[in-house]
Amino acid sequence: MPRETARRGMTGRAVVSLVVLAATVYLLLTTAPRLGLDLRGGTQIVLETKDSPTVTADAETTDRTLEVLRRRVDALGVAEPMLARSGDNRIIVELPGVRDPREAVEVIGRTAQLSFHPVLAAGAAPGDSRVLDDESGQPITLGPAALTGEGVDEALSSIDSQGGGWLVSVDFKGDSGRAWERLTGQAACSPPGDPARRVAIALDDKVISSPQVSPQVACGVGIVGGSTQITGRFSPAEAKDLALLINAGALPTPVEIIEQRTVGPTLGAAAIDASARAAVIGLALTALFLLAVYRLAGLIAVGALVAYAAVSYAALLAVGATLTLPGLAGFVLAIGMAVDATVLVFERAREEHSVKRGGTLPRSVSRGFSGALSAIVDSNVTTLLAAGLLFWLASGPVRGFGVTLSIGVVVALFISLVLTRLLLHLTMRGVVARRPRLSGLTHEGRVRRWVNRRDPEFLGKPRRWLMVAGAIVIAAIAGLFVAGPNLGVEFTGGRVIEYSTSAPADVERVRDAVSDAGFPRAVMQMSGEQDISVRTEPIDEDATERIRTAVAGVAGDATEIRDEQIGPSLGAELRTKAVIALGLAVLAQLIYLAVRFDWRLGLATVAALAQDVLIILGIFAWLGKSMDGVFLAALLTVIGYSVNDSVVVFDRVREVRGQRRKEPFSRVVGTAVLQTLPRTINTGIGVLFVLGALLVLGDGSLADFALALLLGLVAGTVSTVATAGPVAILLDKRWPGAGRPARKASPTRQRDDNGAVV
Repeated sequence: MPRETARRGMTGRAVVSLVVLAATVYLLLTTAPRLGLDLRGGTQIVLETKDSPTVTADAETTDRTLEVLRRRVDALGVAEPMLARSGDNRIIVELPGVRDPREAVEVIGRTAQLSFHPVLAAGAAPGDSRVLDDESGQPITLGPAALTGEGVDEALSSIDSQGGGWLVSVDFKGDSGRAWERLTGQAACSPPGDPARRVAIALDDKVISSPQVSPQVACGVGIVGGSTQITGRFSPAEAKDLALLINAGALPTPVEIIEQRTVGPTLGAAAIDASARAAVIGLALTALFLLAVYRLAGLIAVGALVAYAAVSYAALLAVGATLTLPGLAGFVLAIGMAVDATVLVFERAREEHSVKRGGTLPRSVSRGFSGALSAIVDSNVTTLLAAGLLFWLASGPVRGFGVTLSIGVVVALFISLVLTRLLLHLTMRGVVARRPRLSGLTHEGRVRRWVNRRDPEFLGKPRRWLMVAGAIVIAAIAGLFVAGPNLGVEFTGGRVIEYSTSAPADVERVRDAVSDAGFPRAVMQMSGEQDISVRTEPIDEDATERIRTAVAGVAGDATEIRDEQIGPSLGAELRTKAVIALGLAVLAQLIYLAVRFDWRLGLATVAALAQDVLIILGIFAWLGKSMDGVFLAALLTVIGYSVNDSVVVFDRVREVRGQRRKEPFSRVVGTAVLQTLPRTINTGIGVLFVLGALLVLGDGSLADFALALLLGLVAGTVSTVATAGPVAILLDKRWPGAGRPARKASPTRQRDDNGAVV
């Protein structure tokens, strides 16, 4: 019966694997990826609805505004636009292929609050009325609006046969036609020449026309027929835009553009190319490494990694996720991080076979999965916590990175615990079982042989380790005060424009030219020899053109490939969210580890990850690197990776202490560090290959992203030994009991893949 149970378990894994792989192939062949604007080029505009005197900008009002904007975007003729509400009062508009957003911003962002007003007689008490200027420039006093643009049925632009210019004909619908009759009938009761015989037509609180009611219109009768004409000496383009706005309808509430991004398709193509090459090279190097270290098991791991990449990509297609530059980089990174679970299992299987109990190869593999399960689950849960925070608190591309990371973690669990286990079960039999050295899982490996010669008491003086770690942290933090953090435009507000020049650019000459053009506080940053970005305070399109001319004057033709504009209020909000995200990430890790392990080990882990964050912040400050939304994604990923490393070590601490209750805790921690060191080194090398490829092949934010993660990889590995371990030892001296099971550990009875008890 036990063997039958084990056989059914493997059959279930086989069926699930086949279904998932078949669905993956289907999605890859039938579904096209949805690329973000940073990969295919275009413009993104973020609008924020504002309260008006009569309307509150809530979720319902924002939804109505969204529908009006959708009609306007459709009228622009943009292919595959995307409009979505974000929160209660924000709307994200993506316009693929729109490189010059001026016209789109002009049409989309205007509120087009069309209204028709009676003009009060001279000397009349204004009451609730307003004083505005008509097209002649003379002040007039308006009464309350008699009707609004919501009553308009259709507007058409045409040539004014009498005046020689262009006009807009407006047809009313429903009761609005009667309201127009009453308004014009009241005005017709005033004598010709009297201001009260006029009707004011206002758009966005500005009178665009105030015609006098014709003498042929009778008092109290008004203009019948439900239509009128707006005249204002319009040009053909102005008349067309006005008709478009009126037809699209009036926005229920005013809107403000708080963010605008424009990226050229050339930049997107370069990003895709760099990420694709990094993926191929990183995966190839990782595959060669796994083959060299784990032989046949390494070949299985390579196959599992290829399956991981395919299934992850298919999952992104299935949920309709938008692939952005940070998301693509996260996808490439996740390929390297997926090695972690496989290496954990392999190293545990080696340990079970050659160090602890020996036995048959299939049984050692099964024990390897059982022994590594706790660390795999704990490390992936902590990564999911970071990904969840990214999705909850971030926005735009960084939020997409959180989605990519979450999918990657879930798929990694499936690949390692289902597919890899199935492949190992099928492979480690027959000839391989009779000649186990072919598997690559029966020898210790160079790292483990070196580890076996080390003294576990190397952490016996924890304060010395903490003094060295503290000195490094102080040196890094000094960069935040001496050099100062270089916050990106997302956190400060302003505008960043990136140009590709026809000749190599000298950053000092460009800085002088831009300063002479009237922007002495602009910040320049080179990306390669012929790409330069200019960061300023919020500026309009005319100022942008002056900057482009200044850059072109010293570096040849300047082609704009990226344009980002963030309002100061949004920048302050994102800065606050970044701090909250980091704080919540630390708190979430502490709570989980305190529940899952022990509060002392949780506190030690948090101390290590806080050290990692401070070191990366300091190094980026010393290097003058930009700290933007992509950097925040990298920082939260580093937190997840740092915790993963500590979780693996402390999971082993808990196991070792359950077996060696009388040993000093410093020796227990040292033993756990040494026993998990082969996994740490092999996983780190696998991730290092992918990040190195991103750093070398990537550019701009992609390279900075890889740099932050590389620093996090090194800092996270070192901090587990130099900080987390010593802190846990000191806490155990002060409050004994760290890592100790609540009750006496008893051997866990499980059945391997053959049904035997292990």
